[in-house]
Amino acid sequence: MLRFALQKISGHSTQRIFLPATSTLMRGCSFATYEVIPKGQGREAHCDHVVKDQCNNQVANLYPKPNVGGQQKLQIGQNVSRKDKIKFLVTTLLDLKDSKEAIYSALDAWVAWEQNFPIGPLKNVILALEKEHQWHRIVQVIKWMLSKGQGNTMGTYGQLLRALDMDNRADEAHQFWVKKVGADLHSVPWQLCGLMISVYYRNNMLENLVKLFKGLEAFGRKPTDKSIVQRVADAYEMLGLLEEKERVLEKYEDICTKIEKGHKKSKQTSLKKKKDSGRGRPRQRQTSTSNNLVSTMDGPELVR
Repeated sequence: MLRFALQKISGHSTQRIFLPATSTLMRGCSFATYEVIPKGQGREAHCDHVVKDQCNNQVANLYPKPNVGGQQKLQIGQNVSRKDKIKFLVTTLLDLKDSKEAIYSALDAWVAWEQNFPIGPLKNVILALEKEHQWHRIVQVIKWMLSKGQGNTMGTYGQLLRALDMDNRADEAHQFWVKKVGADLHSVPWQLCGLMISVYYRNNMLENLVKLFKGLEAFGRKPTDKSIVQRVADAYEMLGLLEEKERVLEKYEDICTKIEKGHKKSKQTSLKKKKDSGRGRPRQRQTSTSNNLVSTMDGPELVR
């Protein structure tokens, strides 16, 4: 416990603080007295309230000086707009050499002054790299995000699988699918499953394609797109499993017919709109020609 003793000296009050001898501030002394000098008095008149020991050494500022005018100092990078930060990172990643250490160091430096992990700006960086077809850089950025424990979403997984496929790394995409996504086939979105089926199909990994589709069927999940059914049927055919091909086409025939009917209806509605818009135009032409005839008929009479 601190003991406080107040004593009047030269017309002003000072506060003496007695600390125990075990304090780290009192090495080599049996006791020490710390005096609080009020603002505007003594040699430290420019400070607010400063704690001093007997040796006239400043120990601490009990009352820190407030910000003048209420202005706070900006941290590094706060005066740079979000758009400029994204553009700077994209240009930096494009200029760096193809090295994992260099890319990871640049990303670490980019987020060093951020209070929260900038997952949103990094998504925009990935989209900008996709426009430039920088698939290898996208893989590096996403893997760095995952190493930080960020971006563990199905959307990020889909971007990584697509980038690996476009970067001719289908085997690595398959390994990532098995480790991260394939264990929860009952809840994986069909959009992501269709993406992986297309990856297997393009890279002639037909056995993995069939295995994935059978796993989805085991959970009672039906494909939502005709292209998925067609790719599975083609895979069975190329593997020599013609019976399985016929089974798939018969089982999911309604999906193909529904899609075809939908396309026909959309075409019919578009044709009807064109016809309706075309019907109004001849009427305007007829009225304009009839007005011309009337003007020609009335012309001679007016001359007469």
